[in-house]
Parts: sequence; structure tokens; C-alpha cells
Amino acid sequence: MKNNIKHNIDKATKTGDWRNVTPIVDRNKCIGCGTCVKHCPDACIVLKKIKEANGDEKKLAVIDYNFCKGCGVCEQVCPAKAIKMVMDS
Repeated sequence: MKNNIKHNIDKATKTGDWRNVTPIVDRNKCIGCGTCVKHCPDACIVLKKIKEANGDEKKLAVIDYNFCKGCGVCEQVCPAKAIKMVMDS
């Protein structure tokens, strides 16, 4: 059973300013496994290749905050505990 959630970005509703918690990805802990991507109910997380300071490339979870509702599912499913929900100020 696949858990991938797909949506049409052109028809998606933007979050606006009502989200009160924001998921923050710790790039040092993220292992690029994609678990958060598969489970995000808003399909607003993608894996992107980034270059490290030493020249190595790695995959990193990147969250589109225009569509993130702050539900916290990504934090709960991350096996590396690389995502933390932070209260907005």
C-alpha cells in the first residue's frame, strides 16, 4: 500500500498566516530517507540534493511553508528525529 499523497499545486490552498507551529529540518540530522515526504498530508515536502561544505552531495527534506499546515506528522514519522515542530512567535 502506497502512502504517497499527490496534489495539484495549481489548485492547492496556501496556508496563509494561520499556522502556529512550523516544522524545522535539522540538515545535520536529516538522512534523506523520504519518510516525511511519503507521509505529509499536504504533500509539501520534497527531497532536494544539496552540496555540503566538503563538496559531498546529500538529499535533504525541504518544506514548502506556503502549503504546510503545521500538523506535525513529519516530526512523528522521521526516523532520524531531524524534524522538530517550533512554535511561531
